Amino acid sequence: MKFDTGAEDLPVDASMSTGNPTTGATHVAREDCLHLADPEWEALQRLSTVIGEAAVATMLRTLSPTEQHGVALGFIMKEQRETAARATVSTPSTPRVESLKLHVNSYVGREGEPLLRWLVEVDTAITARRIVDPLSKVAFAMSCLVGRARSWAYGRRLTDPTCFSTYEVFKEELRQAFETPQNEFRSRAEFLDLQQGKHDVHVYAQRARYLVSDIVTNPIDEATKVVTFMKGLKDGPVKTYLFREYPSTLESAITLAMQE
Repeated sequence: MKFDTGAEDLPVDASMSTGNPTTGATHVAREDCLHLADPEWEALQRLSTVIGEAAVATMLRTLSPTEQHGVALGFIMKEQRETAARATVSTPSTPRVESLKLHVNSYVGREGEPLLRWLVEVDTAITARRIVDPLSKVAFAMSCLVGRARSWAYGRRLTDPTCFSTYEVFKEELRQAFETPQNEFRSRAEFLDLQQGKHDVHVYAQRARYLVSDIVTNPIDEATKVVTFMKGLKDGPVKTYLFREYPSTLESAITLAMQE
């Protein structure tokens, strides 16, 4: 998982040293956090293996000392609960499932930038990393923001440290701030009226895929996707062949069209 953690995007507490220019954005030294007890500091080091060093460094640079104590204590209590659960519940041994560090594209918050697809990326990465703590999910998602979206999120945090109480609350507020209400409506309308015209089949198919992927809240059913794609093809052998075969999914229709 790569992070866009340029130092220019991070609010930096003047009391903290940024260290080496190549590592300062993702690393905070122990001497910069002397207000944390050793067990708290060690807990945050363990937390960094779950959500990444960049996310923990961002929290240490933006949260107040009191909030940092709270995050460390919360993670320690979470570890204790998990240890107690393992001690009281006997389960058959299973192969260890390694967490995957998937790449998440940064979200800037530009007009027209597909927020819903970015959220799907983040959700997938969170699941792959096996992050379950709500605040850790929020911290990870915020570490993937850049530009105006990052400024908005950390600005909200600075004015109200408890604003993102859960990951769901964070996503909803992000949608309200950056999602264009008519974006999915426009994608749906364009797809239902899509025509191949002078484009080759490959370009036409890619446009169909893009528009369908942009419709997340209320997806178009598969049968409608197939019929719309086939009707939009220009008259010829490919269109005739598809109507004879009548594929059941959009992807199978695209595959058959590419083969002809």
